[in-house]
Amino acid sequence: MTTMYKLQKDVAGYNGFGLPVSDQKWTASLAATTDTTLTVPTNAVMGAPLNSTQRFLAIITVEPSGSVWFALNATAAVPVGATLATSTSELIVGGEYFAREVKGTDVLHFFTATAATDISVVLYALPAC
Repeated sequence: MTTMYKLQKDVAGYNGFGLPVSDQKWTASLAATTDTTLTVPTNAVMGAPLNSTQRFLAIITVEPSGSVWFALNATAAVPVGATLATSTSELIVGGEYFAREVKGTDVLHFFTATAATDISVVLYALPAC
């Protein structure tokens, strides 16, 4: 059963932190220059049908001294050259929170140039639109 993401109403609007502990967590110590993947599950969520369109908030953290390139449904890669170019990848800076909306069956790709970079991925089910 996947833990629901709960927005907490506060004075200024809504606050997404102070979350319950999720039951959907993955960790890895990434190998250098290796595309590492995680397929988002289609777990049952209380009150929602079981299907691949279930939406999740993926909260990804990287150890403070590391950096990881992230791509959704495409191979992640470190950029080459000094000229800006289109890319499928986004940089996750270590020690910062990084969150993206994903759905069941999406494949999350991670790539680092530094060996033994630790990452964590925690999923929270989002309510149906």
